[in-house]
Amino acid sequence: MKPIFVRGISNQFRLTLAVILSVILLVANDRLEPVRNSLSSLLSPLQYIANIPGEILDQSAESLATRNMLAKQNKELLRYQLLMSERLQRFEHLRQENDRLRALLGSPVHMDAKKEVAEVMEVASDPFHQYVVLNRGLQSGVYVGQPIVDAQGVVGQVVQVSELTSRVLLLSDTSHSIPVRITRNDVRMMATGTGSLDELELRHVAKSTDVRPGDLLVSSGLGKRFPEGYPVARVMTVAKDDGKNYATVIAQPLAALDRIRYLLLIWPDIATDNVELTVPEGAQEALNPDNEAPL
Repeated sequence: MKPIFVRGISNQFRLTLAVILSVILLVANDRLEPVRNSLSSLLSPLQYIANIPGEILDQSAESLATRNMLAKQNKELLRYQLLMSERLQRFEHLRQENDRLRALLGSPVHMDAKKEVAEVMEVASDPFHQYVVLNRGLQSGVYVGQPIVDAQGVVGQVVQVSELTSRVLLLSDTSHSIPVRITRNDVRMMATGTGSLDELELRHVAKSTDVRPGDLLVSSGLGKRFPEGYPVARVMTVAKDDGKNYATVIAQPLAALDRIRYLLLIWPDIATDNVELTVPEGAQEALNPDNEAPL
């Protein structure tokens, strides 16, 4: 006959076991990093295979485009081409004038960095982190800390690399911060992710700081992680509460973090002399939504 009341494992023993396991995992976390990288490299082919149905669907959708739609798009592209040609003529004049001013000031000419287009293969399913997986890895020269941008501005930075893929932490992640400056007055501050894809927070901004809604924020170059001058966000609201020591400043990222497909890898320390920018088929429209001149 079985006893009516069976005494199970005590709560104190369970708590002690949980604490011991937690300490073991914290100590072994750094040592498991090579194992995680190896597993990521082994699983990279599976990610490519999982991406095949999406590519097939995209190709099928493109093949079903009607003749009228293509004719309309062609007409719009021709109109934009004329507009961009006029803009390029003005930009060339400004570039020449800028070169002359740099020569007068004795300033070194900033060389363009090496760039390569990568495609987003996977979007994070982790509710506590916001990242995407790209189809470029160690074989393409990708490194941890590498800055990533799109056609509108800074997207984030590489935090993990395997042989064929890399993981990019987005600007909006709560663990991501980037040094920025206001183009209007060169005031420097730090933009931090809030966990929302369309919102950044500028923390510890003094109430006397000259910051206004509509100000454009660009990378300041401090920390030598992100090159200077890349657009990051635009200030949306500035609230100065008498009960708080600092102003509450909220900005909106310029990059469309919720619908990115093609991104640009940048090597700030490598000039583009004799280096070609490789662009996958179909990526040019994504990098230039307004059909601006290619990078």
